[in-house]
Amino acid sequence: MPSYLSPGVYVEEVDKGTKPIESVGTAVAAFVGYTERASDVQNGQTVSLLGKPTLVTNWSQYVQKFGGFVDGIYLPDAVYGYFANGGGRCYIVSVKTLGGSTDPAMASPAEVTIKSADEKAVPLLTFSAKEAGPTGNVIRTEIKPGDAPQTFTLNISVGGEVKESFENLTIGKGERDVASVLKTQSKLLNVKVTATKVDAKSELAPAPGIYNLVGGDMKKTSVTLKDYQGSTAERRGLGGLEPLDDVTMICVPDLMSSYQAGEMDLRGVQAVQQAVIDYCERVKYCFAILDAPPGLMPQQVKEWRMQVNYDTTRAALYYPWIETADMTGANGRTRTVPPSGHIAGIYARTDETRGVHKAPANEVVRGALGLEVQVTKGEQDMLNPIGVNCVRPFPGRGIRVWGARTLSSDPSWRYINVRRLFNMIEESIERGTQWVVFEPNDSNLWARVSRDISAFLKLVWRSGALFGTTPEQAFYVKCDEETNPPEVRDVGQLIVEVGLSPVKPAEFVIFRISQWAGPNAEG
Repeated sequence: MPSYLSPGVYVEEVDKGTKPIESVGTAVAAFVGYTERASDVQNGQTVSLLGKPTLVTNWSQYVQKFGGFVDGIYLPDAVYGYFANGGGRCYIVSVKTLGGSTDPAMASPAEVTIKSADEKAVPLLTFSAKEAGPTGNVIRTEIKPGDAPQTFTLNISVGGEVKESFENLTIGKGERDVASVLKTQSKLLNVKVTATKVDAKSELAPAPGIYNLVGGDMKKTSVTLKDYQGSTAERRGLGGLEPLDDVTMICVPDLMSSYQAGEMDLRGVQAVQQAVIDYCERVKYCFAILDAPPGLMPQQVKEWRMQVNYDTTRAALYYPWIETADMTGANGRTRTVPPSGHIAGIYARTDETRGVHKAPANEVVRGALGLEVQVTKGEQDMLNPIGVNCVRPFPGRGIRVWGARTLSSDPSWRYINVRRLFNMIEESIERGTQWVVFEPNDSNLWARVSRDISAFLKLVWRSGALFGTTPEQAFYVKCDEETNPPEVRDVGQLIVEVGLSPVKPAEFVIFRISQWAGPNAEG
């Protein structure tokens, strides 16, 4: 307590107000897979984004950093489908770029060597792309004579458009030395002076002309389980997502690219999907959206599902693949892609329009033109009980998600919306009660904690997420001497017991219809 040493009026501020708990976000996806490229310009330098979780908020940002649609990979289609179906923010983890490398150190830059303009024509300058890999092959250099002897102008073009221009450059002398200028001012090229004698450099200039950079490539390697798992310490792969508290969904569409390319078999697919499931179990508040392998008929999907034998509340499996417009440039063609990206967008759309408590099902798949397999009702009768959520066409109602089950054998956690609702509530309470740590563990604290959690859950109940006509029927919060006896307090613990009654989807709507003779019938 404060000390009062002289007469007077003292005013004290006492913190007895509520500490409102706010709902955390539920609709931020992470996509792990292959991209055309993975680079960004930061502080004037081109940096590699390979393996690093990178936030994008729209399709244009994705294209700027990771390129566009490419044959043989599915992550671009997944991200495009995510945004088209209502998704907002997402993180991209590129574990492999076009060309095959999973390690930036294995990439070679595109380059060109230019000879001197004198009659000896000795190799003079070697220009190389600052970004390693095949993207440097589109760079073109143009050498023009400068305003003074032994000076030259360098124009650097990308795709036929001049991006950088440097006038009156020299070799090995003065402020306009080409090596110094490009090192500090160019975002596209490095240069190495290959003339052997320093004295000769000042007397030489490169031969005028147009020169294309070539040879940018990446060592072709197969993506492994380790590449997907990555490292938390290095902030790469799935490990790189761990510090990001806002990620709530994970999709790995290009796992199927590896399978189709023969880089891994179905056991390898299972290993990676299990690693994603294990990650979601470890971080608690993340949910995995998994794809079934391509080209399987319903009976084959059932057999595969029974073989992999996943049992988790934090993942859902979708089948079949969806048919979309081929965005790689082939006009009038379609292609089949894994559904996970489009489904993640539907999760986000449902959360925004209805709330996380609404099952992300009976929703139209935007951008879907058809399905790889037309699943019948009888076939879904076989798949739904084992947790395979089907995507089905309905005449006049479009192509819709027609399943809402997790991969859990526990009936309490059968439905996706129940798992995701608990994720939201648990994380919201965890974040909103951090102020409690190190507070005096007494009845005053118990009352304040109970009040704050109850106020939050009442808002959740009013949104329609909890079952019951009154708050007392929907939830309870218990934090008192019974849950916190002396032996619990002595070890520094505060225990709060919370019970919730979540709403569950009307998965089976049954109308019992019979003949009725009417109110005036005898008997």
